[in-house]
Amino acid sequence: MVTEHRTDKPTLLPQMGEPLHHLKPAVDPATITWRNLRADEFWRQLPLWKDVEEKTFLDHMWQEKHAITTPQKLSAVVKDVVSAEFLQDVEAGFKMAPMAVRVSPYLLSLVDWKDPYKDPIRRQFIPVASQLEPDHPMLTLDSLHEQEDAPTAGLTHRYQDKALFLALDTCPVYCRFCTRSYAVGTDTESVDKVSLKANDDRWARAFQYISERPELEDVVVSGGDSYRLRADQITEIGERLIAMPNIRRFRFATKGLAIQPMKILSDHAWVDAVSRVHEKARAVHKEVCIHTHFNHPNEVTDISRRAMNLLFERGITVRNQSVFQRGVNDKSETMVELGRRLSFVNVHPYYVYIHDLVRGTEDLRTSVTTGIQVEKRLRGATAGFNTPTFVVDAPGGGGKRDMHSYEHYDTDTGISVYTAPAVKKGQFFCYYDPIASLKPHAQADWKDDKKRTQMMGDALSAAKAKTI
Repeated sequence: MVTEHRTDKPTLLPQMGEPLHHLKPAVDPATITWRNLRADEFWRQLPLWKDVEEKTFLDHMWQEKHAITTPQKLSAVVKDVVSAEFLQDVEAGFKMAPMAVRVSPYLLSLVDWKDPYKDPIRRQFIPVASQLEPDHPMLTLDSLHEQEDAPTAGLTHRYQDKALFLALDTCPVYCRFCTRSYAVGTDTESVDKVSLKANDDRWARAFQYISERPELEDVVVSGGDSYRLRADQITEIGERLIAMPNIRRFRFATKGLAIQPMKILSDHAWVDAVSRVHEKARAVHKEVCIHTHFNHPNEVTDISRRAMNLLFERGITVRNQSVFQRGVNDKSETMVELGRRLSFVNVHPYYVYIHDLVRGTEDLRTSVTTGIQVEKRLRGATAGFNTPTFVVDAPGGGGKRDMHSYEHYDTDTGISVYTAPAVKKGQFFCYYDPIASLKPHAQADWKDDKKRTQMMGDALSAAKAKTI
C-alpha cells in the first residue's frame, strides 16, 4: 500500500511578474576571485627592474636576455628583498639540483619575496638545499622509460595510435620537477644529459618512422619545449605531419604560455607560423592545438589573458596539463581556483599528473591519497569539460593511468600498483608515495633492503590476485 505524502503548504510556481526565489543564496561577487587577474606592473617591486617599462617587459627577447641561470644572477635581482641566509641556501640548492636552472623575469617577479620559502612559484623553479629530501630508493633517472620505448632517438611510441616527438632538448625555463631531466637542459654537477638536439638527420628518422606506421594518428611535438622551435621549424614539422595521410591530429607542447606569455604578444613570426599550420591542418580536416602547463593560480595574470585571447581569436585550442606538487597545488581550494581561472581565459584543464619520481624533487611529491582527496573536491566545481583527469604516469612505461584505477594500493607502505592492458598487457607498474608521507615505522622499513623487497613483493602479489 502506497501512502500519499501531503503537505499543508503546497509548492507554487512563481506567477508572471513575481520575484523568483532561487534555491541557492546569491553569491558574493567578492568570492569570484578567479576573475581577478593580476594587472599591475608587478616586476617593478624588484629594485633591479623598478625602471623597466611595460613595453620592455613584454618583449620576449628581453625576457630571454635577463633569464636567471646562476645564483649570482638571482642575487643581483633579489639581494635587497631577501636574507643573505636564503641566498646561501639557494646557492647550495643549485649545486645539488639534477636539473639546470633557468627562470624568466616574468616568473621571478610573481614570487612573493616576503616569504620565498613558502611561495608556490619559487618552489617549482628555484631549489633551496634546506628543503630537499633524499630521493626515493626506487627512483631512476628515466622513470617513465621513454628511452626504452623509443624506436629512434627522441621519438617515444608507447600508445598504439600516438607518438611523442622530442624535437629538441631546451626550454625557456627549467622546471625542477621535469620528467625529462635525463635529457633536457645542460649537464649539471649530478647528471650528464642525453643529447636530443634539433638535428635534421634525427628528425628525418623520426618522420620516416611516423609515416611508416599506419596505426599512428596522433603526435605530441614536445622536447624540451616547442617555444624554443624557430618559426621555420614549426612550419617544417607542421607541414611534414599534415602531409602524412595517417596523421589526424597533433599538438605543440609548451610551458611557455605559463612562464613567458609575452612571446605570444611579441614574437609574431612564431605565432603566425603556428596559426598557418593550424589553418592548413583544419583545411584538410586535421586538428592542431597547443598543450601548456600552468600549475598555480598565481601564474595566470592579465598578460596571460591577453595572450590566450590572441590564440582564441585565431581559433587555436589550448589545453592545460598540471603537475600535482606538495606546497604548490596540493590543496583543494588551490586546484579549484586554478581550474576556474584557466577556464576564464579559455584554457581547458586536461590532466593533473601525480608528481613523477624525479631526482632531487622528493620535497615536491605527494601521495596518491592526497590526489584522490583533492580530485573529489575539484569534481563538480565547474563544467565537466573544464575538469581535469588526475593521472599517474606509471613508472616503467605503463603510460597514463587514472589515479583511482590502481589494482592495489597500500597506504601504509605507499605502494600503488597499476596495470595498462591497452599499452603493455600483463605487466604491473608500481608508483611509490613519498617516504615523508608515511608513518615512522614504514619510513624505517624502506631503509631496510630485505623489508623493502618484501613490501614490493606483497604489493605485486595482492595486485595479481585481484586481476586473475
